[in-house]
Amino acid sequence: MATATLASPSTTRIKPRTALIASADGSFRQRLSTILSGLRWQVREAHGGAQAWGEAMDSQPETIIVDSWLPDLDVVEFLREFHASFPNVDIVRNDSTPVKETAASPFRQEVFYALRQIENTDTAAWNSAPLLEDRQVPPVRSLSRPSSFSEPASSAKNSATADRMDGCAAERQMVRISSSVSSSAARTERICELIGESACMLEVSRRIRRVAPRNTPVLIEGPTGSGKEIVAEALHRLSTRSRKPFVTINCAAIPEALLEAELFGHTRGAFTGAVQGRTGRIEAADGGTLFLDEIGEMPLGLQAKLLRFVECGELQRIGDNETVKVDVRIIAATHQPLAQHKNSGQFRADLYYRLAVFLIRTPSLSERPEDLQLLVDHFLAKMGREMPVKKIDQSAMEMLLAHSWPGNVRELEHVLERAAILAGDEPMLTSSEIDFGDALN
Repeated sequence: MATATLASPSTTRIKPRTALIASADGSFRQRLSTILSGLRWQVREAHGGAQAWGEAMDSQPETIIVDSWLPDLDVVEFLREFHASFPNVDIVRNDSTPVKETAASPFRQEVFYALRQIENTDTAAWNSAPLLEDRQVPPVRSLSRPSSFSEPASSAKNSATADRMDGCAAERQMVRISSSVSSSAARTERICELIGESACMLEVSRRIRRVAPRNTPVLIEGPTGSGKEIVAEALHRLSTRSRKPFVTINCAAIPEALLEAELFGHTRGAFTGAVQGRTGRIEAADGGTLFLDEIGEMPLGLQAKLLRFVECGELQRIGDNETVKVDVRIIAATHQPLAQHKNSGQFRADLYYRLAVFLIRTPSLSERPEDLQLLVDHFLAKMGREMPVKKIDQSAMEMLLAHSWPGNVRELEHVLERAAILAGDEPMLTSSEIDFGDALN
């Protein structure tokens, strides 16, 4: 019996236990990681739910510590699905409460100890976080408050976590702090990059959140200037590939003769002018995301070569006999009706079905006039970083509301920028500065 008792710690030292910390708060992750490392844990960190999922697949941790708010996924839904996929992982909330029905780790008390250490040594961060400017909610984050698997995060915890998080400021302002908000409402909370509260924009955010953690190819369709590249960047940011490259190539901006070399790369001497070898955009995105903008402009011959890569994940540089295995997630975008083009033969049907596994449509600005004021405020605040912040009067706003916006959000930004320049030192934009005739679409 004595021999068996002594063998257990030795076995533990041979295979260190692993903890995964899922929190948007970089400071919290760092402090908890330091304490657990001192207790001989191997620690993996994730800033959101999607990244935590990928880290768990790689490291198979004994324990995961989950914050009360995640920037990309609803916490309750994440916990439920995580437990279903990793039933042997001990799940602990950051308030020292284990999630019900999960495996009880023999080292759980060490995790509780680490969380209490953070509370005792940094009370300012936990209990005195500043208020969000437009929310009057007591910023209390108590480690002793009970929690359960099914209940939503409290408003105080959301407020404190959001105020400390090191993500984008716009997303902090969208944190739902009312305890009465249901988890379904939290899931429809918009992505920080997408300005607008209209139903169609919330649907775009919802679809982004659903597909971002997966490797599923995504096709983004929408009119010019409606924010397709912003959607692609959000998909990458919220994915498990967020720390890897996000590589963009505009298929309409590169001549057909050069597009293949840009995509697949080439060896030295492969063609006239190829004085040295070059890595293609696909290979440069290895491990990350490849964004093919204006995919509808890609020549049919090159579509066949792209199809082969999409099917097998291998490419061949121009002038090279060897194939290269590349792991990328493909996101494509177009303003053209590809479904019609594949029926007419203008776009390969087999490639279309490979790329359009999941569709996201970005609406035109005319489809969401209720978002116009939010967009105006956003762009004026953005321009205020380089010049005094300007406001817009009622007459100018009425002109904007009456416009059809053929150039969509991009046109609106250019109209406001031009108006701000024309206004000079005047703090107010009036109808006299609003000019649509030379708008840059």
